[in-house]
Amino acid sequence: MLLNLASNKTSATTPLIGVFSVCLLQYIGKWYEIQKLPTNFQKGECGTATYSPKSPGVIGVFNRELLKDGTINSIAGSAKVKNPEEPAKLEVSFNGTPPGPYWVLSTDYQGHSLVYGCQEFGVFRGELAWILSREPTLPDETLEELHSILNAAGVDASKMVPTNQDRNYCSPMEE
Repeated sequence: MLLNLASNKTSATTPLIGVFSVCLLQYIGKWYEIQKLPTNFQKGECGTATYSPKSPGVIGVFNRELLKDGTINSIAGSAKVKNPEEPAKLEVSFNGTPPGPYWVLSTDYQGHSLVYGCQEFGVFRGELAWILSREPTLPDETLEELHSILNAAGVDASKMVPTNQDRNYCSPMEE
């Protein structure tokens, strides 16, 4: 059973209100990127996110991906709880970038995590979403349930693209 933390539809000003709680200590560790909404800053495959404890309400973030030329791209940052009354709504920043929303919409801590972020820049709106797993694969049934959560929240889950997590292809990430 999925723990669904999103309850309302998105609007231009208040996307996905109704996020409740996440225990950051249970969230730490390695997660594999299974699917994502396309971004201009993630171009590789074999994506992973590793979270580590830093201080109360703050976790370290270390993202890695394998680029087409065989090099590994990585970036480190941190995520912090913006409001203690809404601990599933975090802000993440990397290398001095302005913080962006990182909302955990659903997680069971052991198998999957559904993450969403939305920012408005004047008349432009940028949506980000990731489906993560503790393993390089996730059952189709779980993916369908996570897509349903996104769709119910007003996010077009059909735009999600898969991330290659093939063991042989991703072997440079283990070295």
